[in-house]
Amino acid sequence: MRKIILALSVVALLTTSCGTKKKIAALESKNKEIQDLLNTCTVKLNTCLTEKEAYANQIDFLKKNNSDLINNMGNMTTLSTKGAENIEKALESIKEKDLKITRMQDALTKKDSVTLALVTSLKGAVGISDPDIEVNVEKGVVFISISDKLLFKSGSYNVSDRAKEVLGKVAKVINSKPDFECMVEGHTDNVPFNGNGILIDNWDLSVKRSTAIIRVLTKDLKVNPAQLIAAGRSEFIPLVQNNTPENRATNRRTRIVILPKIDQFYDMIEKEMKKQ
Repeated sequence: MRKIILALSVVALLTTSCGTKKKIAALESKNKEIQDLLNTCTVKLNTCLTEKEAYANQIDFLKKNNSDLINNMGNMTTLSTKGAENIEKALESIKEKDLKITRMQDALTKKDSVTLALVTSLKGAVGISDPDIEVNVEKGVVFISISDKLLFKSGSYNVSDRAKEVLGKVAKVINSKPDFECMVEGHTDNVPFNGNGILIDNWDLSVKRSTAIIRVLTKDLKVNPAQLIAAGRSEFIPLVQNNTPENRATNRRTRIVILPKIDQFYDMIEKEMKKQ
């Protein structure tokens, strides 16, 4: 009986031992799977942590970049506004300059027209067609230049009869414009003047010829003396070189300089321009 019980006990023990080993093996296998899974999860976790750090750095960079962009946009807005204002000012300046240029061009065109009108008007009024009498305008001043061979004999300051005819026409212009001033300039050549007891040199001769013309204008032709100015320029404002008899004759002249104000004879100009 004892043998039977002992034998049964051994069998039971062996059976129990086998089951335990199987369970242990199964648990070890399960433990290995869990360990592998844990290792895999650990690797993935580390990867995620690394990526998280990288993303965090990127986020910081993007935030900073976004802030810089916002600031730059503000600066660009300011710059754009200033740029637009500068462009607008530049365009206004260009418009002003274009307007000034246009006005200058108009003024030059008008000046040319006025010059032509003045010369034409005075020539018409004086009735001058003689090549020894020249009428022109320079810088708003009218010049009537008369060769001395029409006015005086060589070395003389006595006015000829023909000169009085020409001066009578000039006097009509002066008398019609009482606000004008007229300067009568005497000019000589460079041949030294031989003193005759009255005149010393070409200065004296040029001034004496000027005063002789003025006496004719005032006494014979009734020009207001207050409008007239006597002047002598001697030989020092020649038109050409004094190197030939013809050139010296050209330089011997009397020039009547009419000094009007534009607003005082504008009507005359306007009428003449309308005729054209």
